[in-house]
Amino acid sequence: MKSRAILDGVWWLGTLDWERRLFDSLIPLPDGTSYNTYLIKGSEKTVLVDTADERRKREFCLALEEIPKVDYVVSHHVEQDHSGLLGLVLERYPQARVLCSDKAKPMLIDHLHLQPERIQPVADGKKLSLGDMTLQFIYTPWVHWPETMCTYLAERKVLFSCDFFGSHLATSDLFATGPRVYEAAKRYFAEIMMPFRAAIEKNLEKLKPYPISTIAPSHGPVHREASFIMNAYREWVSGQPKNLAVIPYVSMHDSTARMVDFLAQKLIENGVQVELFELTSADLGKLAMSLVDAATLILGTSTVLAGPHPLAVYAAFLANALRPKPRWLSLVGSYGWGGRTVEIITGLLGNIKAEILEPVLCKGLPRQEDLQKLEGLARAVAERHQQLNK
Repeated sequence: MKSRAILDGVWWLGTLDWERRLFDSLIPLPDGTSYNTYLIKGSEKTVLVDTADERRKREFCLALEEIPKVDYVVSHHVEQDHSGLLGLVLERYPQARVLCSDKAKPMLIDHLHLQPERIQPVADGKKLSLGDMTLQFIYTPWVHWPETMCTYLAERKVLFSCDFFGSHLATSDLFATGPRVYEAAKRYFAEIMMPFRAAIEKNLEKLKPYPISTIAPSHGPVHREASFIMNAYREWVSGQPKNLAVIPYVSMHDSTARMVDFLAQKLIENGVQVELFELTSADLGKLAMSLVDAATLILGTSTVLAGPHPLAVYAAFLANALRPKPRWLSLVGSYGWGGRTVEIITGLLGNIKAEILEPVLCKGLPRQEDLQKLEGLARAVAERHQQLNK
């Protein structure tokens, strides 16, 4: 794809991956993605910012045909969707050097087998003159690997942020517009960044001294209103959840489904917002997005061989890995003769520091006394949600 101008001296050289539907063999991509490379032409030096996934080699090589010389390649993050074509760039431009964080150099050697002498670590806060423009490198560790950094172009007030503030979204729009970008960015945050909320909050503070007008991430469109995405991140990392109960569930013979439907009805009657996710068909990305805001997480599961259903185990594992911020947890479900469902599920949720409300498990179809317990659980959730925003 031909380069597209962002600002004077700054171009987008990205490639669009419209068809990709799974990332890391794990993350759903309903809207594809992009791999954003940026070109900065100073009066003395020319810089490429990141490369692309190796699967986009052909398109990337076509973009490079416009560039006769590259002095430096900034590698913000070692994962191959950003660095997969670094070797190709170094071969094409023998004088070029890779600029990266100190932790990134050994990782680039391990992951890509790059020649060590072609890699030049830069210190946190280090500046590099391109002649009429200046780059400054800002370490942003654990957004979302330990070696990650951003680059600030002072004269244009542009932050090249890599995965920070990104979104998996293939679009012909160069610049972010409309609610679609917000949803894609929130999904990206939920699936990739949420486990690192504390680190992200620190890095947001670290960026405050820099006057940033434009954010150019490594996935998704460019933000010409930096405050839009930065304010969204501040909301997502904050410790205050919303009046929302999220219920992922799986039911084998309808007993658990009846319990979940009844519980959802009672929660709504008590003024609690509810989102249900039937796990045999749920979009796990949307489940992750809901967990960004949820004050309560209630898992619904049938019992399989004396334990929770495998899909419920996966949902619990996912929630535990993402480390959302619910204040309250519970469990509902049905069993045939007995089991260790509560023990197994609570053991899988050790990363979530929340109050556990009394689980409701029934034998077979729920009876009236089971429905009364579910009604009590709904009241308990509603009472606790009244504490929010106080």
